[in-house]
Amino acid sequence: MRKCYCLFMLLGLMCNLLSSQEKESFFFDFTKQKSSTSAVGINSGQPFSNELGYGFDFGTAYRVTSNKQGFTTTAPVYFSVQIPEGTYKVTVTVSGENTTTTLKAESKRLFIPQHTITTTDEVTLSFNVSVFKPQITSDYNVGLKDRELLKLDWDDKLTLEFLGNSTIKNIHIEPVTNLKTLFLVGDSTVTNQDLEPWASWGQFITAYLDENIAVANMASSGASLASFKGSRIDKVLNMLKKDDYVVIEFGHNDEKIKGEGNGAYGLYTNLLTYFVTRIKEKGGIPILITPTQRRAFDGNQLKPTHGDFPDAMRKVAKKEKVALIDLTAFTTQMYEAWGPEGSRKAFVQYPANTFPGQSKALEDNTHFSNFGANEIALAVVNGMRESSSTLKQYIKVNTPSYNPSQPNEPQSYSIPYSSLFEALKPDGN
Repeated sequence: MRKCYCLFMLLGLMCNLLSSQEKESFFFDFTKQKSSTSAVGINSGQPFSNELGYGFDFGTAYRVTSNKQGFTTTAPVYFSVQIPEGTYKVTVTVSGENTTTTLKAESKRLFIPQHTITTTDEVTLSFNVSVFKPQITSDYNVGLKDRELLKLDWDDKLTLEFLGNSTIKNIHIEPVTNLKTLFLVGDSTVTNQDLEPWASWGQFITAYLDENIAVANMASSGASLASFKGSRIDKVLNMLKKDDYVVIEFGHNDEKIKGEGNGAYGLYTNLLTYFVTRIKEKGGIPILITPTQRRAFDGNQLKPTHGDFPDAMRKVAKKEKVALIDLTAFTTQMYEAWGPEGSRKAFVQYPANTFPGQSKALEDNTHFSNFGANEIALAVVNGMRESSSTLKQYIKVNTPSYNPSQPNEPQSYSIPYSSLFEALKPDGN
């Protein structure tokens, strides 16, 4: 009798688990006739509402044109779904011979860049996205800055962005639990930038990693190791699973912390060691990345603006026996190869009126354009390949090789701009 009761309880538990998983899976069908009985049919530009928990977001529903095959748009469209924290596989079915589609998610994370459809058949595109919330425990949250309160990364929704002229037939969102996670910890050169024309390598590297890993970018504009200690690193450690990876890149803002006991071989070295130790204690795999260079030329040579900080990180990596990607060295080679003028295209440097409402020229020598962010993402991938880290096994097989001393030219790369724009530069320098 007891065995039967235990079996009954086990079956009930399994049913509850399956039911819970089913509630976290979503299937949206945009055709005139639903292709699945489990799909939510959306035959027109349904605006997002909290009551529904899904819909076209940020005032873009009017851009949607529905037909029996799905929906099309000639301008960026956002589709949001209220969803719990977790890792999800997103599968999008598209069609349209000789059309192109680009898929981004959350805070402008790039997953599918400029995919051209060459067949009359439907095409399935999929990627993994990490959805995270500020909550760490029931009474402890990540301390977000005022500007971060509106970031799509930290809200209660998963937001997908569609750019291009392909037809979107359906979206399938399903939770996955068996993936490795790559956590990114750093400053404005790493964080997911919500608004055009600002970009970071952290939101472009997602396009070069395969279906066996997801990226959780916890970086924050203006952050230093000191400001990241506390709720930020606690959020990473709370989500971290055994053998997950944590990439750490700091330096730009750490250099500004003055006073006794600070500096490259003081606070910076101590906190780097502290981060590495805590990650290892949780079973994670830390990887250190030296800071990207600023665009500061003296003639045709780049001036080193980071002082002893890159070398301090190199020494910590050696002492703690963790992998290192020398992005300071890579970006020095890249910028000098482009030269003082050519390198401008890698940064947010645009004349006035390039973007709507932009009345003044943008002149930034720290933060990247889409082209620059993509180039640096490729340099990071190159560093992964050259490192001893097992992270290299998650690089997509079709990712091109990259030589930082022979970087690509700006005209070689193009990605559609998102709708949301801001002239105010990110925190940090």
